[in-house]
Amino acid sequence: MAKFIRFMFYSILSTFGGLMGYQVAEYLQKVYGGSGNAEWSFNSPVNLWLTVLLGVLVGIALTPLVSNFFMKAIEFVVLGMKKLSMQETILGAIGLIFGLIIASLINIVLGFIPFEDIAVIGKFIKPFLYLLISIFWGYLGVFFATRMVFVQSFGQLFSNPGSKSTSYMAPRNVKLLDTSVIVDGRIYDICKSGFIEGTLIVPKFVLDELQTIADSADGLKRNRGRRGLDVLHSLRKDPGIEISNKDFEEIGVDAKLVRLAQELSGDLLTTDYNLNKVAQLQGLKVLNINELANAVKPVLLPGEELEIVINKEGKESGQGVGYLDDGTMVVVEGGKRHVGEKIIAEVTSVIQTVAGKMIFSRVKGKPQSHHKGKGDHRE
Repeated sequence: MAKFIRFMFYSILSTFGGLMGYQVAEYLQKVYGGSGNAEWSFNSPVNLWLTVLLGVLVGIALTPLVSNFFMKAIEFVVLGMKKLSMQETILGAIGLIFGLIIASLINIVLGFIPFEDIAVIGKFIKPFLYLLISIFWGYLGVFFATRMVFVQSFGQLFSNPGSKSTSYMAPRNVKLLDTSVIVDGRIYDICKSGFIEGTLIVPKFVLDELQTIADSADGLKRNRGRRGLDVLHSLRKDPGIEISNKDFEEIGVDAKLVRLAQELSGDLLTTDYNLNKVAQLQGLKVLNINELANAVKPVLLPGEELEIVINKEGKESGQGVGYLDDGTMVVVEGGKRHVGEKIIAEVTSVIQTVAGKMIFSRVKGKPQSHHKGKGDHRE
């Protein structure tokens, strides 16, 4: 394909150069042809064809530069078209048509100006202006059409019931969901509680990754992927999500999320520690579900009591380990001999770690009643 385009440019530019050379020779013949003092007679066919040949050589010399520019321009347009949604493509085409109509009206007016009277280059001014005006107004039409206020409502014509297909204009208060937060599953309950506001967007490349996980040969991954798809199905009904078809070539999913969030001026919803740090380094706001979970855990102070079942022995001598309902680890001094039993533990200290809170306590006694569940606070 590239060789064919280069050959086409060689043919066009060499022909155009030859015609330009002929025009220049013809003009010089009129000016100097009858002059007896002219050292170089343009009435000679040899000199005429030498001028034409010079024009051809100039066209051939310019071909690599022009063809390379053309190829890069085509590549840029193709990559841009791949990133466009259906509604943007249609609106862009409509804008291009209106822009060319305006350019044609302007060109009609320019047609009454006698550019042909200008020596040598007069014949080429009008076509050049026509081309320049057409490109300018065509681009202007596309630019304004894809940024009209009705783009988002127009895009709903192409969306499925129950979900909205977003254009690339940034809605207000955008939240982008990554694969980890969808698979985690807690996002649905958080959204239902009303603690997250704004427009929830799931990029198409996240859906593709989720589909790959759901089709995995590994049983655990497959179950996680299917749970993520169930969560999306629930979110689609209430509170509702939008699907973004925008994609970026040759970069990973995390990098695509960061770039899309930057373009939409949105926030990232994730449980991925690495993505959290990378996004924050690039100035994005990140909402980490794990950090939210740690923030809403009940606060226990030294001296408070709680009921807990000792599940296993601790690392240190005589220690027992139990867990609250939210998964918080409780280390109980002297709890080794109560493994499998429910006891009353008195909190001695609380330590905040990277993984969450860790509670240290000691055995206070055994509960009088067994009506309370595991990890309940003593009233």
